[in-house]
Amino acid sequence: MTGPADLSARATAEAVRSGRLSAEAVTEAWLARIAAVEPKLRAFAYLDPSLALAQAQTVDKSKKKGALAGVPVGIKDIIDTADQPTECNSAIRLGHRPARDADCVVAVRKASGIALGKTVTTEFAGRYPGPTGNPYNLGHTPGGSSSGSAAAVGAGILPLAFATQTAGSVIRPAAFCGVVGFKATRGALSMRGIQPLAADLDTLGFYARTPDDLLLFHAVLAGAKDTRPTVSRKPRIAVVRTRARVPLDGAAEEALTKAAEKLGSQATIEHVELPSVCDRAFAAQDVLMNVGSARAFPTEWRDHRSLMSGSFRERITIGLACSPALLAEAEATRAACIEVVDGFLKGYDAILTPAAVGEAPAGLSWTGDPEFNRLWTFVDTPCVSLPAGLGPEGLPLAVQLVGPRGKDRELLALSDWAFGILGRIPPPDLPKGEAIAPMVRRAGLTLDAALMASTVDADAANRTAIARVPRDYDYAIEPSHVFHPSRRGQS
Repeated sequence: MTGPADLSARATAEAVRSGRLSAEAVTEAWLARIAAVEPKLRAFAYLDPSLALAQAQTVDKSKKKGALAGVPVGIKDIIDTADQPTECNSAIRLGHRPARDADCVVAVRKASGIALGKTVTTEFAGRYPGPTGNPYNLGHTPGGSSSGSAAAVGAGILPLAFATQTAGSVIRPAAFCGVVGFKATRGALSMRGIQPLAADLDTLGFYARTPDDLLLFHAVLAGAKDTRPTVSRKPRIAVVRTRARVPLDGAAEEALTKAAEKLGSQATIEHVELPSVCDRAFAAQDVLMNVGSARAFPTEWRDHRSLMSGSFRERITIGLACSPALLAEAEATRAACIEVVDGFLKGYDAILTPAAVGEAPAGLSWTGDPEFNRLWTFVDTPCVSLPAGLGPEGLPLAVQLVGPRGKDRELLALSDWAFGILGRIPPPDLPKGEAIAPMVRRAGLTLDAALMASTVDADAANRTAIARVPRDYDYAIEPSHVFHPSRRGQS
């Protein structure tokens, strides 16, 4: 039996616009799913069910409903929301309430979507993780920095969610959590109202269960018509492994080979190597990311550095020490790589390349290596991660399609074509709580009260832990993760 939360984002919006479903019924269905798994998954940094339902009721009362009518969207917790805190998984921002929405959130609301809640990020979208587990195995990382967004979509408790990428923070979590992830061409979608990590690299992205839903979401955010570009009858695809500084593991190598073979039944596949100048992109991307981080947090560094994790303090320290000559060399390398990749992609519809080193690593203290994402972030290209089976540990594997700069919708259409060939992977079998409806009836609670009760104990414990962290704490011996959740439902 299917319900509102089983529909695609596109089908949901069509049903709400036609009156077959109410936005409130859709939101209630998704909140019920969240209540069943969130206490174990921990994908949300802030969730107020009453606020979500109020948004849905506003949509239902509106005479004109937009392209995302009634569709819930997860908002990564570095993206400003006027009605919800934006804390960036940092004690420095604990309780911070932005004055206005980020541009991308404005677009969601204008399209009648529901800003359902804030999803967990790593600290300031850097390396230091939050508490979210991988939906396929809660003892493994979901990746970072868009941890909560990828895990929530992978777990089937959100249909759409925002992500950002500065190295590999869209594509790697998508690969680890078995979802379809999209990183836009840098600069193609507004980043206003989003906490920068390294402004010259930061790029907006998002997750869905299918590329078709990504096409819908992209049209809303780009202010474009929701039309599907034509895919050539026999696309030309270059298989590029890249000479990354870490090896691709055997399972990921096999997944890439099988994906190329499957797509080769309907496409022209060529195995190629990029010019050697692209080998320098990995180290140069590190330089730009470290310098960008040092520039993005001057006040936090001056006044609150003791509340930063050791890994974030290290990044800023390295960035501050970077010489003008090294920075200029990194920028020159970038310009050369962009020129080379732009020229290369004139001969192909897309590049097929690894999305991650392999399956998600065990433990929550490390979000995995972004090495197979750095080059494509560095050269500003749009990218899509597509699931490509399960590995030996039962965790998702993925491949990545990379398209020419500015051809985002063309890449999404090609990805939808490829998704139809590669197929879906089995959904995760997450441990669930008791069915929410009977529990609510027995307790005499409303749905939102039941959801609040399921998380209140964890919130209290986390707030107590935060209060105990001394400002001069030695972060060289930091624990596996630190999380700073908001008071769900409290102002």
